[in-house]
Amino acid sequence: MTAEFAKYEALGNDYIVLDPTRIAIRVTEASVKRLCDRHRGIGADGVLYGPFFDDDAIRLQIFNSDGSECKKSGNGLRVFAHYLLNHGHVSGESFILRTPAGDAAVKVVDLDKGVFTIAMGDCTFDSHRIPATGPKRTLLNERLEVNGEIFRIGCVNVGNPHCVVLVENCSQELALKFGPLIARHEMFPQGTNVQFVRVRDRGNLDAEIWERGSGYTLASGSSACAIASVLHAIGLTEPKVTVHMPGGKLMVSITPSREIHLTGESRSVIEGRLACDLVEHLVALE
Repeated sequence: MTAEFAKYEALGNDYIVLDPTRIAIRVTEASVKRLCDRHRGIGADGVLYGPFFDDDAIRLQIFNSDGSECKKSGNGLRVFAHYLLNHGHVSGESFILRTPAGDAAVKVVDLDKGVFTIAMGDCTFDSHRIPATGPKRTLLNERLEVNGEIFRIGCVNVGNPHCVVLVENCSQELALKFGPLIARHEMFPQGTNVQFVRVRDRGNLDAEIWERGSGYTLASGSSACAIASVLHAIGLTEPKVTVHMPGGKLMVSITPSREIHLTGESRSVIEGRLACDLVEHLVALE
């Protein structure tokens, strides 16, 4: 049975790539959870499954480490673009990736350094489209109480939901303490990704991130897009910003029509074959 895999990372956000031309295992919630287990599997923040070729785009599925499906991931799309080029699935300086949240145009900035720009689509602050409870409204500059603490938040959907929390000092401790509470808050019936953000200046932001399907993470591309969108919408930043995270930095540019462009790096980590014992376990999970 063919059971090859590749692993890439984007600013410490690591993904296992499962190529249907190289692996015969059915990808399920259970198999993703086992593969992403850092003690009993390969270990990763998520799994990218593809490519599947449409006439005008290349489809993939994105899974969080808990086995849930993610509609869009900025880091995941850069990783997948890098994999496709490294393995000869595509050539040239631009192509289209297709996700459940829509198409994303990829531009190769520097293949040797693994730098790509992804057109991440537009965003919405409409509470019903995030979704969030309460009356229909633009969900910016609101107050959210969590365990007696009052936070200033702005919420946005950039293909997946985000709650951006403005703080004077962001830290891993803050993200670990309040991230899971906000992610599961009753205000967000489908859960939400959470970003704690400090404004350095109008072009630079510091962030700590809690992802609803993976937990604390060193970096997130869609989170960087959400942060830039919210902070620009409330007038605190320019349309082009650099988001600094523990894993590194990402550049985000927002057009007048709210089209978001994300630029950052991706690196290959390891390629190999799954051991027979693990393959047998994954098959048994099907």
